[in-house]
Amino acid sequence: MQSPREILHDIWTSVGGDPTVLDAVTLRGEEPQLPSSFRVAAAAQASVAATGLAAAHIWKLRSGEAQDVTVDMRHAVVECRSERYLRVDGKPPPPAWDAIAGIYKTRDQRFVRLHTNFPHHRDAVCKVLNCNAERDEVQAALLQWDAEAFESAAYAGGCVVAMMRSYEEWSATPHAQALATLPLISIEKIGEAAPKPWPEGERPLAGIRVLDLSRVIAGPVAGRTLAAHGADVMLVSSPELPAISWLTIDNSRGKLSSFIDLKSEEGRSTLRDLLREADIFSQGYRPRALAALGFSPEDTAKLNPGIVYVTLSAYGHAGPWADRRGFDSLVQTSTGFNHAEGQAAGVDGPKELPAQMLDHATGYFMAFGAMMAKVRQAREGGSWHVRVSLARTGRWLWNLGRVPDGFKTGDLKSESVKPLLEELGSGFGTLSSVKPSAILSRTPAWWARPSMPLGSHPPKWPARG
Repeated sequence: MQSPREILHDIWTSVGGDPTVLDAVTLRGEEPQLPSSFRVAAAAQASVAATGLAAAHIWKLRSGEAQDVTVDMRHAVVECRSERYLRVDGKPPPPAWDAIAGIYKTRDQRFVRLHTNFPHHRDAVCKVLNCNAERDEVQAALLQWDAEAFESAAYAGGCVVAMMRSYEEWSATPHAQALATLPLISIEKIGEAAPKPWPEGERPLAGIRVLDLSRVIAGPVAGRTLAAHGADVMLVSSPELPAISWLTIDNSRGKLSSFIDLKSEEGRSTLRDLLREADIFSQGYRPRALAALGFSPEDTAKLNPGIVYVTLSAYGHAGPWADRRGFDSLVQTSTGFNHAEGQAAGVDGPKELPAQMLDHATGYFMAFGAMMAKVRQAREGGSWHVRVSLARTGRWLWNLGRVPDGFKTGDLKSESVKPLLEELGSGFGTLSSVKPSAILSRTPAWWARPSMPLGSHPPKWPARG
């Protein structure tokens, strides 16, 4: 199996990074760190390190000053479970899942997973099953369905569900075969533009403006990471969009937060005004959803030549599942992880990874891709489109190999996590939260803005510098 350094080398060079830059990186710690048959700790360390290395590289381009980057494996894997360790005024998170979310059996003795944390997704499931939102009723209804037939009907009905597949079953699907042709991180030129010089500033991303149109974990983690290296990140949401409060608190560190109603022409006009002055546009909407509103990558590049447009999807942009909704837990279920973890742990049924690793690693790949695309823009001009997906990250994680006897490893104890936390003020109270795990010797990562409730700021950019 590859070492974490070799994994990082492949990530870095896959988008044209100079391999000599890797000499600045120190990776500490050993696997395993968490109970799993997969290399979640190595994945955490390598994906986080890629972002730190990109920030250090940008700082050298801007200032001429080199610096070292150090990433401890335990710290990185804790950061990839940051929502688990968040405390607000000393209080732990509420239950993470809706009452009917989770695993159920179907008539053909298969397993399906329902994601119902957003009310409209829960209502859609109950409509397809013609039952009330009670676990017993949902289970009874699902025993009238075969798993794959339910999965197809549920997606057609606007639900977010997944049938558990083995890795072999998943690999045989046309979508898995299409996904295998895609790079882990795609960076493509989508328009012509003059190079934009780096603005003045004392941090790697100082003066860089980022619009963050994302929810839940992966996209928000990307914005949080860019903010940690000095970018002005504006989270754009709407009072009509459901949100998971604990994730909002954790992932809003460092960001401005504004409401814009994209269903109205006034709201779309406001977003266009913000886009004209942005450097990076990061979004996690379903494929083509923003295009229907006039904010496709190509539309955005015409509006602001030189933009870096970042697209997150669940299942990638090629293949028959390209339009499917999805979250980390569902992609784990669809693509073989839950089946494999269950077998490795001796469980009769699905078992989740010990972290939302597809979400977190993909979030770091979004931030990494955005930074590397911005480097190319500053050097050679052009507008750029960065694409990542949870399922493609899953394929990468699977191909890192398995950990023999991984479930003999105990989970992390609170005393080993405590040194990795810091206290921050916020609009919600005092936060105890995970510190950035990529340690840069000259420009340490930190959040200049507190986490604030959604819609706390006007949709206007602050002055640069």
